[in-house]
Amino acid sequence: MDIVLRNNLILITTGFKTLSTPWMKDFLNHHSRGMLFLPKAVLVFRNETLTNEREEFLHQLSEHHAKIHDFNHEFFLRSMLKYGNQPIRIELEKQEEPEVVKVNLYAYDKNTVLISLNFPNTWVISYLRSQLDVYIEKGTDVSLVVDVSDFKAKARLERALNKRHILHYQIQYIYDNHFMSKLYSDFANFSFGDLCEEEEEDENLHFYTVLECPVGASQDALKKSYKKLVKVYHPDKIIHDSPHMIDHYTQKFQLLQEAYTALRVVS
Repeated sequence: MDIVLRNNLILITTGFKTLSTPWMKDFLNHHSRGMLFLPKAVLVFRNETLTNEREEFLHQLSEHHAKIHDFNHEFFLRSMLKYGNQPIRIELEKQEEPEVVKVNLYAYDKNTVLISLNFPNTWVISYLRSQLDVYIEKGTDVSLVVDVSDFKAKARLERALNKRHILHYQIQYIYDNHFMSKLYSDFANFSFGDLCEEEEEDENLHFYTVLECPVGASQDALKKSYKKLVKVYHPDKIIHDSPHMIDHYTQKFQLLQEAYTALRVVS
């Protein structure tokens, strides 16, 4: 383990064994809302409500470091405490062999998703908590129940699931076809054939619904909603090998384009 005190942060370079110690896990669990995951590292920002937990962590870190290098613990601790307001960057000292962690996804309905692990993993759960924070209804050390009832929550969930590597962990998400169909059930009844059968005066009503905007919404509102939705439903975003689900995504993406083209005013 090496600790470098810089002007703008405390840099801790260590092995995964240290990252797995109880005192390190406790510190990271407390700060899950203020963590930024980087390649092979995490950056923990200061939280004024967790001052005591931070000081306790620095005490344990200093003691652990002094024991390894055989020097005065108290002197080094005083030096570290002077950097108490700075972010703490914790990174692996060498590339670890990737370890696969299976994460199960289950949609109760279009509004609620259960994320569960087969075995406790502090790092993966901390990552998911840091990404989904305000949408988490309840959680344990192996599961999270997430409220995805609005568009922002669904978009946040998809961004979180797009990241597959946390430190030396490789995340493998597991779900079935019912997960996607439940999560995006609002769009289950939309198809090009259905729209073609509608009378022309009624067609725009469906397009507003597709873009999740009220009838008569402004051009700015339509454009903003369209940009958000195409990011969520773009076929490249799908994390599933099933041709049926790829077609499902593609159809919704094309429908969004058709709706926006029909409603936008070209200046």
